[in-house]
Parts: sequence; structure tokens; C-alpha cells
Amino acid sequence: MSPVSSWFTRRGVLRTFAGVGAFGLVLIAVFGSTQTVPADDAKPSKNSNDTSSPIFGVKIPDGHRHWELIAPSQSTNELKGIHGNGTAMKAYRDGTLPFPDGSILVKLSWKREPLDGFDGAFIPGPATMVQVMVKDSKKYAATGGWGFGRFVDGKPVDEAQHKTCFACHSKNETVKRHDFVFTGFAP
Repeated sequence: MSPVSSWFTRRGVLRTFAGVGAFGLVLIAVFGSTQTVPADDAKPSKNSNDTSSPIFGVKIPDGHRHWELIAPSQSTNELKGIHGNGTAMKAYRDGTLPFPDGSILVKLSWKREPLDGFDGAFIPGPATMVQVMVKDSKKYAATGGWGFGRFVDGKPVDEAQHKTCFACHSKNETVKRHDFVFTGFAP
């Protein structure tokens, strides 16, 4: 077990993911929609023709839906699947911190809806958002080496929303020590 996954296991973080269950993981992987509906706090950018995030210039990477699953996640109202490109996945497996330049993480989010006939089981409903983190330690030195993108309907949300990304990732000491990444690898 890598030092990173061991750390998350010891702290019970992986047990949090167990609530989604294997059935939920299959549903997320198979039935997740790319159509999105705005999350409560997300407002599309005023420039509807630009597909890159304000401040960081991050775009939704082509082919990200075919990347490997790092881990599922859930909140009160959403199910999420976090994927990584090959560079990020190698870092997770090797326990490499900080993540190397070229690592990309993509979080897909869906409304969490109960599955009829299965008490306590949930499936993905409408997609809500796509979030992207791109590691480039020189270009994004002021934000821990990471560039951020938050997208609704394939369009970046406004600059005000993007200003909250690094603030959120840098306020927790545990997340800071994990190179500003919340998600641990669920082997």
C-alpha cells in the first residue's frame, strides 16, 4: 500500500467512500451523464464562447471520461467520481508527493437520487458540474502549483467562483500536506 493510500486508510477516509458501494460505482461509471445543470452556487461565465476557466485558463480535457477512477465521493446532495490522467495515476500508485507536473484530476458530479426499491441506495441523477485541476508548478506557483477549472454545461463558471478554488484547497492542513488534493486513491 502506498504511503498516500495508507494515510487515507488509517484516517477512515476510504470508509467514507464505501457508502457509495460497488453498485453505485458501476452506476457512476456507466450512467453518468455529460449534460449538466447548474449547481446552486455556480454561474456560467459571461463570455459564453470561451471554454477555458478565468484566471487559470484550464479547459476540460478531451477523453477524460476514459481515464481511470481515483475514487468516488459523495456529499449530501451529490455523487462524484474523480478521474486522473496517466501521470496522476502513477503518482497515486507510487505515493509521489507533490504530484508531478502534467498531473490532471477531473471530478464529475451528479445529483444524488434514491434508487427505487433499494433503501439507502443512490444513483446519479442529472450532472451538475465538472471540476478540473492541472499541475504546472511554474505556471501556477501562486496556487500551490495547481490550475483550476469549474464548468457547467461545458462552460466555465465566473471568475468569482474560480477565486474560491485555491482558498478551499489551502484552508485544511491535511489537504495542504497532500499537495492541495482532497481525494485519496481508493485501490
